[in-house]
Amino acid sequence: MLSFEGFTLLILLFILAPILGAITLLFLFVFEKRIDLLENKAKKIELEKELQQSLYHQLNSQIQPHFLFNTLNVILTLARLERTEQLVRALEVFSQFLKFKYHTSEPLIPLREEIRYTGHYLEIQKLRFGDRLKATMVCDEESKGALIPPFVLQTIVENSFKHGLERKVGEAVLHVRIWREGDDVNLYVLDNGTLEPQQSAMDAGEKSGHGLDNIRRRLKLYFAERAGVDMRMVEGSGTEVQVVWPYVPESDANEVPT
Repeated sequence: MLSFEGFTLLILLFILAPILGAITLLFLFVFEKRIDLLENKAKKIELEKELQQSLYHQLNSQIQPHFLFNTLNVILTLARLERTEQLVRALEVFSQFLKFKYHTSEPLIPLREEIRYTGHYLEIQKLRFGDRLKATMVCDEESKGALIPPFVLQTIVENSFKHGLERKVGEAVLHVRIWREGDDVNLYVLDNGTLEPQQSAMDAGEKSGHGLDNIRRRLKLYFAERAGVDMRMVEGSGTEVQVVWPYVPESDANEVPT
């Protein structure tokens, strides 16, 4: 015969069992929702990452045609002037650049490679400008191993010619200096290009437009707010452009946040 204590425990069991079952189901429901939320968040991050990569490659591809078209114009000018030796050398340098360009598929490359193919562009311009062009490029050894998006230096140098040095009468000066300072790398470009008074406002906006905006956006994709680009027109001196980004050695390429 069931005792009073047993009967009481049985009643409590019947009362508590549904409550415990409901709590368990609620816990499982919350846990399942949490799993779904984490999975959705992971998918969102992956989609954003893919979108970011697509945007990066799109921005990067915007720059390359400008260089190719401008270089072809330089070669065409040499041909029209019948400067055969310079034309042959320009084609040799151009082919070297193309060979490098179509083997460059990485979103970040060592700065030494950026300097090398920018040197190809400068050599073509030296053939065009002759002794009028005084170009210098100085970079400390440590910075040469720093990672940088391709076509950053080359774009700035190209802008210096396109928006200033092209219309410069007399000596055309371009100075590039790159150095490491603490955890950052600094890139400084100065040219003495001449802007006509009535064109200054237009060219200033143009020079700081697509080219530099492209650089800003690409740097931000990889280094966020730790990177920046600044340009200023210096009356009587030309234009200064400075780029700052975090120092990441090529040995740490896999650690760059994406």
